[in-house]
Amino acid sequence: MSQPDTGGRSTKSILSFFGIMTLVFVVGVSLIIFSAGDGIDISGDKVALVRVEDMILDAEKVNRQIKKWSEDDSVKAIVLRINSPGGAVAPSQEIYQEVERAAAIKPVVASMGAMAASGGYYVAAPCETIYANPGTVTGSIGVIMNLSNIEKLMEKIGMSPMVIKTGKFKDIGSPYRPMSKEEHELLQNVADDILVQFIEDVAKGRGMDLDYVRSLADGRIFTGRQALDLKLVDKLGNLRDAIEAAARMAKMDPDPDVVEDEEKRGLVKYLLDEDASLALSRAGLTSGFYFLWPAW
Repeated sequence: MSQPDTGGRSTKSILSFFGIMTLVFVVGVSLIIFSAGDGIDISGDKVALVRVEDMILDAEKVNRQIKKWSEDDSVKAIVLRINSPGGAVAPSQEIYQEVERAAAIKPVVASMGAMAASGGYYVAAPCETIYANPGTVTGSIGVIMNLSNIEKLMEKIGMSPMVIKTGKFKDIGSPYRPMSKEEHELLQNVADDILVQFIEDVAKGRGMDLDYVRSLADGRIFTGRQALDLKLVDKLGNLRDAIEAAARMAKMDPDPDVVEDEEKRGLVKYLLDEDASLALSRAGLTSGFYFLWPAW
């Protein structure tokens, strides 16, 4: 009669135990790596970094991040890093509104990089404190709409457009014919009203007098140092200075953990989403009103 192989069972039990422990370790490390790659930190209090870069053509990505970090109790302050010449009116306004909401919950500090002009300045206005480098290009408070007339080009190549419309202004801004005086006045009135909105929001965000902001709203640009003298920004300093200031405002260690979302985007999406719109805008192939410094 054979005896039970207790030694073999013990060996199997030990191997199973170590196998389970190894699996737990691997899963734990994987979760940490995954969380870090997603901009999620499982440590203590943090400052979140949100980047506004290039032309502002859509607010969804930036606003999603601002909302996420404003609702995260472990994030005690937010730094908005801006490197943008501005962009479309409505997306700039949407980001402004989301920054305003976040600033009512926790400190939000703006850090201006090489450029924070027009819409780039607009989104910074509701921040509690704005940092700029001495040579940052900012300001450019104004509204612009670029239109082209290719009527003569069409004649050269023997093309003649035919338009069917339901009202005399339906093809306003058409590149195929000269603009009438009445049409120009209509578009100018729209641009003037959008400028008033810009001035009002800057005055509100910065706690400044409307007439004072209006005196600066002729589209001119300023260096960061000039903007400081004009009270458009609060401090001169780099991104690290802004992060440290945000930490102090949140009563944190002056050298805090910093978290940010890492965007994951494939080549097809890169070519087809806002980058395509960006290329068209740079080429002057899209129309509309912009908070934009066009000389970038």
